[in-house]
Amino acid sequence: MIDTEYIKQTIRSVPDWPEKGVMFRDITPLFQNPKALRATMDAFVHRYFDAKVDLIAGIDARGFLLGVTVAYELNLPFVPVRKKGKLPYKTISESYQLEYGEATIEMHTDAVTAGQRVVLFDDLIATGGTMLAANSLLKRLGADVIEAAAIIDLPDLKGSEKLEQAGVPVFALASFGGH
Repeated sequence: MIDTEYIKQTIRSVPDWPEKGVMFRDITPLFQNPKALRATMDAFVHRYFDAKVDLIAGIDARGFLLGVTVAYELNLPFVPVRKKGKLPYKTISESYQLEYGEATIEMHTDAVTAGQRVVLFDDLIATGGTMLAANSLLKRLGADVIEAAAIIDLPDLKGSEKLEQAGVPVFALASFGGH
């Protein structure tokens, strides 16, 4: 049984960071606590152990930490979804809106093949922009994102709702109200 309350209690809340009015959810203490880290990774590994998954994708940078660990444990390939300009080979890109501007992520054109079933990892789902952009990249290459996974969901920011509306199921270990 997954003790999601223990995982949630290990996450530090930092008020007014990076700006006033924002309650930042810091996963650093989770990574520094061996028991909480193992509980987190075990929860993800057990969730996907018997699922028909072909590969794991992770979003730059904290999604790498989660995704590559799950991929290793499940003996699956790992695909990085990077910030623009970080990948050396042929890429496709997807831009998305941030609260104050725009960002772009990329994947190698040969990262996935048509029909592959993918779990997409990031540390947190807020507005959903990054996950939706990554889902778009994977779909453009013919993959099927069977779930978007994260440690934290901030449902008040509607990201998980937007992902569900786009046909991507969401799984998060902890949910926090507010910003």
